Amino acid sequence: MIFSRGKPPTEGDTSRRVAAPWKRGENAPAVGSEQSLPRFAVAATDDIGDAAAGLPDLSPARARLALADALSASQPVTSRGRFAGRHDTMAALIAAIEQQRAHVVLYGERGIGKTSLIHVFSETAREARYLVLYGSCGVEARFDDMFRTFAEQIPLLYHAGVSPTADEGEHNRSFAGLLGDGPVDPRELADVFSQIVGTRVIIVLDEYDRVADAAFRRDVAELIKNLSDRAARVQLVLTGVASNLDELIGFTPSIRRNIVGLAVGPMADAELREILDRAEQATGLAFAPGARSLIIKMAAGSPYLARLLGNRAAGRALDDRRQAVGDADVIGGTEAVLAEWNSGLPRRVQSLLQRAEVRNAWPVLIAAARASGTPDGWFSVHDVALEASGFEPATVGKTLDGFIGEIDLFDREEGIGGRDSRYRFRTQGVAQLLGLSAALARAGR
Repeated sequence: MIFSRGKPPTEGDTSRRVAAPWKRGENAPAVGSEQSLPRFAVAATDDIGDAAAGLPDLSPARARLALADALSASQPVTSRGRFAGRHDTMAALIAAIEQQRAHVVLYGERGIGKTSLIHVFSETAREARYLVLYGSCGVEARFDDMFRTFAEQIPLLYHAGVSPTADEGEHNRSFAGLLGDGPVDPRELADVFSQIVGTRVIIVLDEYDRVADAAFRRDVAELIKNLSDRAARVQLVLTGVASNLDELIGFTPSIRRNIVGLAVGPMADAELREILDRAEQATGLAFAPGARSLIIKMAAGSPYLARLLGNRAAGRALDDRRQAVGDADVIGGTEAVLAEWNSGLPRRVQSLLQRAEVRNAWPVLIAAARASGTPDGWFSVHDVALEASGFEPATVGKTLDGFIGEIDLFDREEGIGGRDSRYRFRTQGVAQLLGLSAALARAGR
């Protein structure tokens, strides 16, 4: 495999083996018996008692449960207790909402922690008595449907025309009842929302980059302008994958003065260490200095990768009944992740990645993987050249064009009106695989 590093584990290298779920020295269940089949260590109720029955020591089960919470890479962080870093970004976000009364756009590359940040921000805002409404956008998102749903979550008791001592019938009504039967337009919605008193409302549109409907985006921009013009007590927070503000909201000069754009960039090494610190406190495990350095180096500022690699490394230590997480655990866990990602690719693509011409173009392909972190995955020759030090654009273009056709790693779209041609990895997952493979290779230097 192109991502392998180092030699396979030796017979005495227990840190690289997955141990059976019983203590050494005890009689192992016979192969093929019911007892030899893998079992869950923790029940779905988070009660380790029944699920861990038969294990001589319950602490590994507790540690595994804590590990799933502390270093989950498949779900965003949703509480401050598990959140690490981003203090400056959180302070800027709060200031934009509280002091500037602005609408906010959070943007950054995939896996950088935008959704986790917005969940923890929402928790913080609710503690300050804000009414926070969350919606995750999809390709088929429609303005009328989404904002009617938001209006249904705002009690009518917050309307300026409703007395706080209103009868019981008013208690069960919402702002959705004030909207007409026809499609809701931004002006009507802003008129209704301008009547909110007694609280402030934050509407979160997460994964805004996924919205394909141009009309939806126009309506959101118009809503922002109308809410701002009416000084309504409603503010929007948009999040999405983008390298700059224009990529996410388009060229909309009319609302620029109403918006604060906050870039969510790679985490500093100290913030990634904080993620591992919290995991240690939660699980009782200890990451050796070398293991920490490897994780931080390979994560390269990505909280997603820090959690993923930390989880896999710690899981290997738990499998082996150890509290210390070492370098070999990190390397082995990373290789396991890469093997899973590789097996998820089509067989044809797996074979292409093993070809000599692909291996020889490794530096340019790694640079292309880094350049592909755009909302739609497209990048130009010059984008790659900026990432690949020492390579001229002409060389990069020739290399990329060599992988269109028989070795079809890329799609190419011809430039129109003098624009440069652009490229995109044909198979999802290749860029991610190449990026982590390069990080593992660098870690071995």
